[in-house]
Amino acid sequence: MKNKYYITTPIYYVNDKPHLGHAYTSLVADTVARFKKLSGKKIFFITGTDEHGQKVQEAAKRKNMPPKSFVDKVSKEFINLTKVLKLTNNDFIRTSEERHKNYVRKIWELLFSNGDIYLGSYKGWYSVRDESFVAENEITKNENNEKLGPSGDVLKWLEEPSYFFKLSKWQDKLMEYYENNPDFIKPISRYNEVKSFVRGGLQDLSISRTSFTWGISVPGSSDHVIYVWLDALFNYISALDTNEKFKIFWPADAHIVGKDILKFHAIFWPAFLMSANLKIPNNIFAHGWWTINGEKMSKSLGNVIDPIYLIDKYGNDQIRYFLLREISFGDDGNFSEKALVKRLNSDLTNDLGNLVQRVLSMIIKYNNGEILQRDEIDNEDLELLNIVENKFREYNSLMETFQFSQAIIIIWSIIRKANAYVDKKAPWNLFKENKNKLSTVLNVLVNLIYKINILIQPILPIAAKKIFLQLNVQEEQKFSYINNEIKVGMKINKPEGVFPRIIE
Repeated sequence: MKNKYYITTPIYYVNDKPHLGHAYTSLVADTVARFKKLSGKKIFFITGTDEHGQKVQEAAKRKNMPPKSFVDKVSKEFINLTKVLKLTNNDFIRTSEERHKNYVRKIWELLFSNGDIYLGSYKGWYSVRDESFVAENEITKNENNEKLGPSGDVLKWLEEPSYFFKLSKWQDKLMEYYENNPDFIKPISRYNEVKSFVRGGLQDLSISRTSFTWGISVPGSSDHVIYVWLDALFNYISALDTNEKFKIFWPADAHIVGKDILKFHAIFWPAFLMSANLKIPNNIFAHGWWTINGEKMSKSLGNVIDPIYLIDKYGNDQIRYFLLREISFGDDGNFSEKALVKRLNSDLTNDLGNLVQRVLSMIIKYNNGEILQRDEIDNEDLELLNIVENKFREYNSLMETFQFSQAIIIIWSIIRKANAYVDKKAPWNLFKENKNKLSTVLNVLVNLIYKINILIQPILPIAAKKIFLQLNVQEEQKFSYINNEIKVGMKINKPEGVFPRIIE
């Protein structure tokens, strides 16, 4: 189905409560889903929680709770986050659900019957945080001479019987796929990293554990638990829990993931899918990390930010806007409340909010709220009337390639031109000197606001809806409406401030 779009967040690990990084990934995926819907696509958007593995079992033990009770509790916090963020997800998948566990068992049996799983034994350095064995060339040491994994946790030596997946068998096919599909992994720097890693050689992958019990038992070997990444990755298909959904939406169009889990998604995942004779997703986009005031988020440093606190304090759209605007998607970024307040007051209050408030107020004041026809049109009027349509292709291209910050810059260049146009045309003077020109200027401005508002819907969905209601536009406006105008003779509603100034 060409008119479909399937997008996912990673399923979030439930060893702790949600933080700013989870919110960022979710808001990006939601922005893409909204953009694609406005572009006329049929959307399927999922998020969820990854609830199995040693890390979860240990976290539950620290809380003196059974693992199932623990994951039920923490998963509710992630479900609540989807509501606070006002995500448009179609489903929320939990790996402890029967629909998921049943699917994973079927996949195991399929990979086994295809000759890609065999029983052996494993010994090596193991990262509990990453739920992965770590190769010698990935190990570093701390000041205490302890071995550290890629994410910085102290490694444990582990020896146990294990089932293996023949990952090495798929090395050449993976390299061929990467070469033939250069857009599979984005940004390009991550694409090159993955190719380099695979080119260096792949070892068969340990895909079962006997050192803990919290997970999906291996069919026919109940003393083995299925490796959490083999378990978790198939959520993207188990969520398509009917044949109809699967036929319509698979393969996924985009997986949005953090750069720390790219290896699992860009190497293990396509290899599993090749073995199962399933199609590979179209794109995996690995974004960077947010630091807090220049430092990496860490529980030990006490700087992990609760996104619900931020939204309660500043607003949903405001946090969404800052995260999308502040950095180019794919790069690392630094978060500070000082930078947040500065950006919100400058862009949202001074630029967009001020434009909407003063233009609509003048229409109420000078035209009794009515949209009058254009009369005396000059070149500046024509430039503004056509500017959104002229910039739309560029905006659309940037949004299609997840360049959100650059797309926002284009919108704001239009907003700032509109504000400069207001100052130059001075409608308050035209009211005394030239009523016909006043009607033209206000008509140009109200239609410009309408068109700008179409563009900001995926980025500022709550504010866009409020602005449409003030324009007396009752429905969501698709991008195909970009050439439309507000009808002459229609009355707008009384304007209300959309972005109040934040006191620093």
